Amino acid sequence: MRAGHGFIRKIKGLPGVIRAAWPWVFIETLGTNFAVLPDMSTPLSSPANSGLVSSVDAAAAVSASSGPALRHGRFEDAQALFTGSLFVSITMMLFAQAGLLTGSTAGIAFLLHYVTGLPFGATFFVINIPFYWFAWKRMGAEFTIKTFVSVAMLALMADVGPRFIHIDYLNPLYAAVAGGLLMGSGCLFLARHHSSLGGATIVSLYLQDRYGIRAGKVQMMIDCTVVLLALAVVPLERVAYSVLAAVIMSMFLWISHRPGRYQGN
Repeated sequence: MRAGHGFIRKIKGLPGVIRAAWPWVFIETLGTNFAVLPDMSTPLSSPANSGLVSSVDAAAAVSASSGPALRHGRFEDAQALFTGSLFVSITMMLFAQAGLLTGSTAGIAFLLHYVTGLPFGATFFVINIPFYWFAWKRMGAEFTIKTFVSVAMLALMADVGPRFIHIDYLNPLYAAVAGGLLMGSGCLFLARHHSSLGGATIVSLYLQDRYGIRAGKVQMMIDCTVVLLALAVVPLERVAYSVLAAVIMSMFLWISHRPGRYQGN
């Protein structure tokens, strides 16, 4: 088995429609090798749930007899990496329009962009280069290659995107909430297909895989630290909105990105 596959088994989640309690619902085609187990306050042995027990038993039997979870195909990986990178690139455009920033290497790239005027996408790509060695050593070749492709797509989309979309007015609160959810959704797409956007995301996923520390907790600490360091460059109000966006994204991942849920590889 390839190195790093243990990582993806520990960041499993609901197949199909993913936790529709949040207003960011998106659908991912994953295949059918799964069993949905209920979390109910009433006993499963009650008459109301007798049919459910039979369904769960049947689903569990099918899952047990069918062997390991099916791997994602190349097309499934490609659409997930593209969509995840697109979601995050839209977030970067929203943040740039509203004068916000984010954490991790993207936050550093934003700071350099605001101070020097360098293109965000190119700066973000270059900053992530040192992290690929760590990813190759700790997470495996497949994860590293997919991460490199995702970072490259995000860098290109973030720099080219403004040629295709322009927003005349954007409230920073809206940018923080929508951007936080879009970024969380994009990162979740990438993580469930054994990829990331480099930087602190690589470190947080490694710590979750190795020590069981939830990626959302680590990401929240790192992101908030980077955003707070931006006080020397960005106005306090915009920093506050940026912290809100980081908290929303990290809470989103904390709730949705749990070990033992997702069956695809």
